[in-house]
Amino acid sequence: MRVDLVTREYPPHVYGGAGVHVAGLTAVLREHVDVRVHAFDTPREEPGTYGYAVPAELAGANAALATLGVDLGVVEGIGRVDAGGAPTDLVHSHTWYANMAGHLAALLHDVPHVLTAHSLEPLRPWKAEQLGGGYRLSSWVERTAYEAAAAVIAVSAGMREDILRAYPAVDPARVRVVHNGIDLDGWRRPVGDEAAAHARTVVERLGIDPDRPAVVFVGRITRQKGLPYLLRAVRALPADVQLVLCAGAPDTPEILAEVTGLVEELRAHRQGVVWIEQMLPRAELVAVLAHGTVFVCPSVYEPLGIVNLEAMAVGVPVVGTATGGIPEVVDDGTTGWLVPIDQVQDGTGTPVDPEAFVADLGAALVDAVADTDRAARFGLAARRRVEDHFSWEAIGLRTLEVYRQVLGA
Repeated sequence: MRVDLVTREYPPHVYGGAGVHVAGLTAVLREHVDVRVHAFDTPREEPGTYGYAVPAELAGANAALATLGVDLGVVEGIGRVDAGGAPTDLVHSHTWYANMAGHLAALLHDVPHVLTAHSLEPLRPWKAEQLGGGYRLSSWVERTAYEAAAAVIAVSAGMREDILRAYPAVDPARVRVVHNGIDLDGWRRPVGDEAAAHARTVVERLGIDPDRPAVVFVGRITRQKGLPYLLRAVRALPADVQLVLCAGAPDTPEILAEVTGLVEELRAHRQGVVWIEQMLPRAELVAVLAHGTVFVCPSVYEPLGIVNLEAMAVGVPVVGTATGGIPEVVDDGTTGWLVPIDQVQDGTGTPVDPEAFVADLGAALVDAVADTDRAARFGLAARRRVEDHFSWEAIGLRTLEVYRQVLGA
C-alpha cells in the first residue's frame, strides 16, 4: 500500500500540534506501508519526503490564495511515480492548508481521500482578523473537502461532535475517532543526577527559579488558547508561585498587544512572571515542564491538545478547560483539574460569563499548587495515562485500520 500524506507542517518546520501529529504518525506508518510526505516550505532531505514552496507568481498574495498555489504543486507531486515505485493508493491530508490538495488529488488520480480534523474553520472565526477574505476561501476549502472525503478522522470524540454539527452534510458513518499520540521516549522527565543538573541549568538560564513552584503555559498567542483569561486568573495565585509562559507566534498584532499589556500589568504587581517568546528545542521545553508544579491549558477551543499530552508524559498534572477533547485527556481528580466553562454558541468559544471562567480557572490553579505532594502524585498518574492510551504505535495502527476500511482491504 502506498499512502501520500499532505501537510503544511513537517520537521523541521513545525509550529503546532498538526505538525507533531504528522511526524509521529509518519514514523509508525513507515514501518508498515510505503509513505510519501508532501509538506509546505523548502525541500526536505528525508527520503520519501517532498517540500513545496509558494509559486513565485503568488509571492505576496493573500495567504489563503498562496496556500492553494502550493496545493496544486502537491497534487502534481502525488502523481509522480519513482523508478520502481507504485502509484498512490490513498491520500491523507491534515488541516485546511492541505485539504484541497487531498481533494483534488483524489479526483485527478481516482483514489480515496482521508483527512484528519485538527481544528475547524467555523470554530475559529477570529482567523478573519488574519486572512480577511482569505478566511472565506479557507472555509470553502474545508467544507468542500470534508463533504467529499472517503473518511474523516477526528482527534477526539468532542471533535467528532463538532464536525457533525459544523458540517451536517457529512455522513456520520464516515467520521472515525483516532486520538493524537505522544512520543513517550522524547517526552520524559530527565532521569539521573547529570540529566537533572543539566535541566536545572537550562531553566535557570531561562530566568526560572527551579526551587519555586511554577505554573507553566505552552502555546501560540491566538484567541483559541485563552491566554488573556489565564493572565487574569493567575492574579489569585500565592506570591511565591511563578508563571512561566512559553508563548509566541502571535496571530495578529492586536492579540500580541493585548497579551503584552496584561503581562506588563501582572509584572507590576508580582514577581516571577517569565515570558519565553522563542520556540524552545524539545530538550529545553522538557526541562521547563519538569520544573513545573502544574501545566495549564486555558483554551476555549481545543480539539484534543497535544500540549497536554506532552506535559503529562513529562509527569506534570494539567489544569485544563473542560472543552473540546481536553476531558478525554485529563482525568479530573486523578491526572489534573478540569475547569468548567459555559460557552457562547457562535463559533468563538467565548465564555458566557468571562469573569466566572477566570475565577474558576484561578481557583483550580490555587488548588493545584496548594499541595505539591498531591500534584506530584497526579503527575505520576498522568504519565501512566499517556503510556496506556496515547502511544504513537497505537494511534498509527488505528489509522492503518481506517485506511484498510476505506480501501476494502
